[in-house]
Amino acid sequence: MRSARTRIAPSPTGEDLHIGNAYTALINYAVARQSGGRFIVRIEDTDRTRLVEGSEQRILESLSWLGIGPDEGPETGGPFAPYRQSERLEKYRSAAGQLLDKRHAYYCFCTQQRLEEMRKNQERAHEPPMYDGLCKTIPDKEARERVKNGEKYVVRLNVPDEGSTVFRDIVRGAISFENRLIDDQVLLKSDGYPTYHLGVVVDDHLMEITHIIRGEEWISSTPKHILLYDFFGWTKPEFAHMPLLRNPDRSKLSKRRNPVWVSWYKSEGFLPEAVKNYLATLAWAHPNGKDIFTTDEMVAAFSLDRVQTTAPIFDIGKLRWMNGEYLRIRPKETVTDQIFNFFDKKYPSDMIRKVLPLVIERMKTLKEFESLAGFFFNAPDKLERQPGPTTLGKLKSALDKSDWRHDRMESSVRAVAAELKLTAKEVFMDLRIAVTGKSVGPPLLQSLELLGKEETLKRLSA
Repeated sequence: MRSARTRIAPSPTGEDLHIGNAYTALINYAVARQSGGRFIVRIEDTDRTRLVEGSEQRILESLSWLGIGPDEGPETGGPFAPYRQSERLEKYRSAAGQLLDKRHAYYCFCTQQRLEEMRKNQERAHEPPMYDGLCKTIPDKEARERVKNGEKYVVRLNVPDEGSTVFRDIVRGAISFENRLIDDQVLLKSDGYPTYHLGVVVDDHLMEITHIIRGEEWISSTPKHILLYDFFGWTKPEFAHMPLLRNPDRSKLSKRRNPVWVSWYKSEGFLPEAVKNYLATLAWAHPNGKDIFTTDEMVAAFSLDRVQTTAPIFDIGKLRWMNGEYLRIRPKETVTDQIFNFFDKKYPSDMIRKVLPLVIERMKTLKEFESLAGFFFNAPDKLERQPGPTTLGKLKSALDKSDWRHDRMESSVRAVAAELKLTAKEVFMDLRIAVTGKSVGPPLLQSLELLGKEETLKRLSA
């Protein structure tokens, strides 16, 4: 493979980096790394009405957290800076001028009111919603005079009325569109900002992008981009449209139904390595049939032509399982440090280290350490249910006299059960709830050993 230059071009119009964009970014990153190429991040911030303050920074932070930061981008710079579209406006206006000069684009003066009426008429006639070409017939000299006189306009792509536009997709093979069904897309808006279609083609060409790897929702836009490459006389990149991530019920992954922002996964205690590993399994199957593998292993084995077109299922349950596996295969000291930092040094690292062996088999995320082991650090402020006071009194007395080893404590607890004519299970459950607040948790008597005799008896008294 030739040295690849790949990119993602997120819009800062959401809370953060979408998990679907992270999936696409990982694939772009792998293709670039595999060929010794470059991975670029370009911010598409020309939709000024939908910009969200701070979104760009959060997107870049999420990519950094995942460990797939760009070789070139708004913060890292690079030979094709600037990497924000709002700072490249003159390049788009110049490109639009070239198209107008060659009649590959034209000025459109239609009002919003006329366009809305046109759409309604098309709906009533069950016709596809596309521009009807009214302004395409305006002589060039007249159109330029109207622009000079200050009339409001947009610039539209002049799509040929006949023939077809064909391109080859690495994932899907040859794809063809009849030109008569391709809309005369707006390229330059009335505010002077480009639409996605003009901006993406100009920037991909100027930044020497070799592979356009993006979601399948952009397939219908690609013939417009192919026409632009042809009109400009530019070499076209290779295209690969990835299947979109779906929910287990096959519906589209959306923020209305699921946590879709990468920052949510970070705040819930998922490990970036596990998230990347899981996203990699959605893109394609590892040739050795492995579920757990590093990003470097993905880079070595990944191939775009082995990507399946079937929409992969994004299952948070499967991701939680994988994250738990990562926690268990990592060195104890590493996980201790991660828990310590995740909770912002709230819990002493030496105690985390002692407690970890008791809870690690149950943990799926770093955040779950608190729900499983929080009682080691703070007495519960409420109990799942109220244990019997007689049972607690007997337990306190028996454990006060017991050696503080779990085998000796077990004998003492069983003796209390026999005295009260209760099952050992009932008494152990009362003891667990009184000390931890919950009916489920790590091994009880080993937990009491760590908690200490004084603290355990104090909680039984309370």
